[in-house]
Amino acid sequence: MNQVYYVLLLTTVTCIIHCKKLQDKDKPAWAKKDIRDYNDADLERLLEQWEEEDEPLEEDELPEHLRPQPKIDFSKIDMTNPENLLKLTKKGRTLMMFVSVDGNPPREETEEITKLWQSSLWNNHIQAERYLVADDKAIFLFKDGSQAWDAKEFLIEQERCKEVVIENKSYYGKHTEEFKAEVQEGDKRNKKTTDEL
Repeated sequence: MNQVYYVLLLTTVTCIIHCKKLQDKDKPAWAKKDIRDYNDADLERLLEQWEEEDEPLEEDELPEHLRPQPKIDFSKIDMTNPENLLKLTKKGRTLMMFVSVDGNPPREETEEITKLWQSSLWNNHIQAERYLVADDKAIFLFKDGSQAWDAKEFLIEQERCKEVVIENKSYYGKHTEEFKAEVQEGDKRNKKTTDEL
């Protein structure tokens, strides 16, 4: 029993001797500051010190800009359709899509229409957040950007969809005059190419 007390006393004395507080002159300049005077750089340094001993995060827990790009097997991609390549490169990345509603609707009507579209997308397991940015325009935010092209196919089929913009490329709704003009222009190009052959 005496030995246990002796070991405990020895351990306590050792801890007291080796665990001394640093003097102000031994601290770095940023550590001498009052916590209320810390700027963003000081707080960032403090966070880095705090996380130094942590284990690294799993890939899916990392912030998006630190996640590794998914590996793309180009042998399995149909290179005749560039949208397939875009779809694969945006997998796991956040992507925004701008959607315009046709007919100059008031904000409340746009809210109802886009809410209906969003719930239809969710029912099809395409998760998108919706934000109105104008009376006739909304942003659909996809956590998995590859789903945006599937959503685009659904949206351009809708009667009130005027335009969908993904990655600065416009896709007109199939019930709009712009889409009909695009189809006619494409038919003329195809006919011209066929005539040349």
